[in-house]
Amino acid sequence: MSAETSTDYVRQDVFDPARHPELFSGVRSRRIFAFFIDVIAIAIFTVLAGILVFFLGVFTLGLGFLLYGILPATVALLYVAFTLGGPQASTLGMRAMGLEMRLWYGAKPYPLLAAVHALLFWFSVSLLTPLILLVSLFSDRKRLLHDIILGVVVINSDYHRQYVDGRY
Repeated sequence: MSAETSTDYVRQDVFDPARHPELFSGVRSRRIFAFFIDVIAIAIFTVLAGILVFFLGVFTLGLGFLLYGILPATVALLYVAFTLGGPQASTLGMRAMGLEMRLWYGAKPYPLLAAVHALLFWFSVSLLTPLILLVSLFSDRKRLLHDIILGVVVINSDYHRQYVDGRY
């Protein structure tokens, strides 16, 4: 058995803002609100995980308390990896705002890509906070810097399901 390595198939950019401007209408502002919803969800999950770590620390005679140092980052990374990289391709905040993430050729992101997306977001925000928002203002697809690096787009999920999904 050999792997198919033909170069006849070329992936096409399926999210053209000129053909479907509705895919990107209001994405930037709804993405900001989705971020705040996700921060609240991550905080709730972190508190719940903190309670679990507390009991783990008691049962391990204090050794489990060391997990508190990595708890918030771990919960946030797992949250993004399994929601954004899941079958609905959106976090809870993105679902509430009617958004979803896709790769530039239309595929849904996988958990590793979602985790890398979150890490790139955290690093870029800590280094280049104003620049990230400025990049979004000049991008035709309203993408942020880490979106461009990874080749992902955030789109309106309702419009995509109704009008675009059947055409490609």
